[in-house]
Amino acid sequence: MNWVQRKIYLYNVTFGLYMLDWWERYLLSILSLSIDLIYFNLIRFFGDNLDVVYSVQRISLLFRALQ
Repeated sequence: MNWVQRKIYLYNVTFGLYMLDWWERYLLSILSLSIDLIYFNLIRFFGDNLDVVYSVQRISLLFRALQ
C-alpha cells in the first residue's frame, strides 16, 4: 500500500465512508466540497463587503425615518 492509498484508506475509515458504495462516497465528497467552497466564498464576500451592506442598511433606515 503506497502513501496515497493509505491516506484514502484512512479518510474512508475515519469518516465511516468504507461502508458506502463507490458512487455514494463520490457523491458525499462532491457535496461536502461544494458546501465548503460556498461557505468559504460567502465568508470572503461578507468580509470584504460588510461595510457596504451596513451603509446601505443605515441609508434605508434613515430614509424610512424621514418619511
